[in-house]
Amino acid sequence: MSLSFQPMMESRPIREIAYEVLKKAIITGEIPAGERIVETDYADRLHISRTPLREALRKLERDGLVEYVMRRGVIVHAFTADDVEQIYTIRNSLEMLTLPDIIANATAEDIAELREMLARMDELDAKNDVENLSPIARDFHTRLTSISGKNRILRVIEGQDEYIRRFSAMAIRQEDRRSDANAEHHKLVDLVEQKDLPAFETLMKHHIERSKECCLTALAARKQNREL
Repeated sequence: MSLSFQPMMESRPIREIAYEVLKKAIITGEIPAGERIVETDYADRLHISRTPLREALRKLERDGLVEYVMRRGVIVHAFTADDVEQIYTIRNSLEMLTLPDIIANATAEDIAELREMLARMDELDAKNDVENLSPIARDFHTRLTSISGKNRILRVIEGQDEYIRRFSAMAIRQEDRRSDANAEHHKLVDLVEQKDLPAFETLMKHHIERSKECCLTALAARKQNREL
């Protein structure tokens, strides 16, 4: 597989930049599960020495994104059902904590902005444009939770966002779920506008739980296809 990384000119430590570049490539699937990361090869692609690359790989190992395999070296780790369960549990628990403040803080301008995003999502859904719909759907959730103003919680949620974006892309490819999720997005905004916290909490819990279930279904289907 041919990957193209731009030379690194930022002021942050090289190991941190290498870590972020590799993490994103692994999460998005640009570096697929099972791929062997050869240090000399990836150091050349990233335009760095092997020392910061090794430091980045150690951090990725702590994240569970790569593993060191005897006589094979560093291998990209496949996401498991347990990974999905844990990541969604973290994100869902934190997101639920923001809901009362979303209801309390939402302004007419916030509602209007969310409805503009929904209009764009409706257009993409009608065109069956999943590639562009998926990131906007995640942006919608990010914008919604940002209304809470719970910045410490939001920063922790942001740390899981790259994973959730990939998982959401898997779930949203299921047409029946995509239609239901889109209708739920509209209803969530209605409930925020109505300041109906109990109904908002009930629907959000259902919405994010169904997203997890669809992701697990998609993950199981991929595994079965690989085994056929």
